[in-house]
Amino acid sequence: MTLYIQPYQYRRMDRRWAEQPQFRALGVNVSEQDDAYVLSALVPGLKAGDLNIQVLENVVSIEGEYRAEDTDYLLNELPIGTFRRTLRLPTEIQSEKVEAKIADGVLTLNLPKAESAKPKKINISVN
Repeated sequence: MTLYIQPYQYRRMDRRWAEQPQFRALGVNVSEQDDAYVLSALVPGLKAGDLNIQVLENVVSIEGEYRAEDTDYLLNELPIGTFRRTLRLPTEIQSEKVEAKIADGVLTLNLPKAESAKPKKINISVN
């Protein structure tokens, strides 16, 4: 198998421009269950200590940083720099019961809904 790499025409750009910090948004998937929201995000190469996750009422904030390696690459497409994502969910979250895990480069947050946000069944009495 042969890999053909076409040279990037703007390869000789000013290094000061390339070394400035870049902020990027983290792509996420959010699904809703009866009693919780489940948020998934791709964070390849990051460990639990590399992420800062905060939950306040119905706002979830995820911050982290992809560190650059001091290597001369022929092709470098992996993300470098810090990222930040803040989401406002439709209902309040129980922040003390939030669970987070990273497996195979995927961050999964289980965000349980507050009791006040869960639907309540009303019984109807028959006279």
